[in-house]
Amino acid sequence: MTDPRGLWDFEDPARSEQAFRAAADMAEGADRLVLLTQVARALGLQERYDEGHAVLDDLATGDDEVAARVSLERGRLLRSSGDPEAARPHFDAAEEIAAAAGLDAVRVDAVHMQALVADPADRLAITERALELAVHSRDQAARDWDASLLTNIGMVHADAGDFGEALTSFEHALASRERAGDQDRVRVGRWMVAWALRNLGRTKDALTMQRELKAELDAAGRTDPHVDEELGLLTQ
Repeated sequence: MTDPRGLWDFEDPARSEQAFRAAADMAEGADRLVLLTQVARALGLQERYDEGHAVLDDLATGDDEVAARVSLERGRLLRSSGDPEAARPHFDAAEEIAAAAGLDAVRVDAVHMQALVADPADRLAITERALELAVHSRDQAARDWDASLLTNIGMVHADAGDFGEALTSFEHALASRERAGDQDRVRVGRWMVAWALRNLGRTKDALTMQRELKAELDAAGRTDPHVDEELGLLTQ
């Protein structure tokens, strides 16, 4: 089955939409339908929710992966458009289908989305369940979820004011990103660690990390407003 991850540019959903449409035009059968579920997702990221739902409406199939992804993307569209309650049963359905079919990566994604629409008191446990599924999977695409899930766990702790636990999660997420070797994601991970350090009052360590990030971005001719904002807070 087609793995759609390589076509995504989450910084440019319009470009991603066109990439998925072009790939779908070249594909057949269930592969084509999987790619079209990602067209729907890209439309949702552009806030074109009705168009996204219309794409999914045309994807009736007996294929388990397509069915799971249709439910998953339907839920994402509903959540993004402001209706998390309506989204929840679609995420539940996506997990159920994916679990029965042995589609670990889709299942982890569905459980991760369940956490985002859950009662705040339940988000940590649900995200930890997604992480447990990810780290014990034989599917590399499922295991690759670990850094994102650890970051989400860290944010749950941060939202509760526990920046010590948040820092631990962010450090584990950073280690995972470093193993994967995607330097843009590594920089995000370092920023998260520095952000937690500032909130713990460890401003010297945080400032050192943010200055290192700024120097790397300058050398690459790039900017990041989040880094600049943290530097402003740390040097005021």
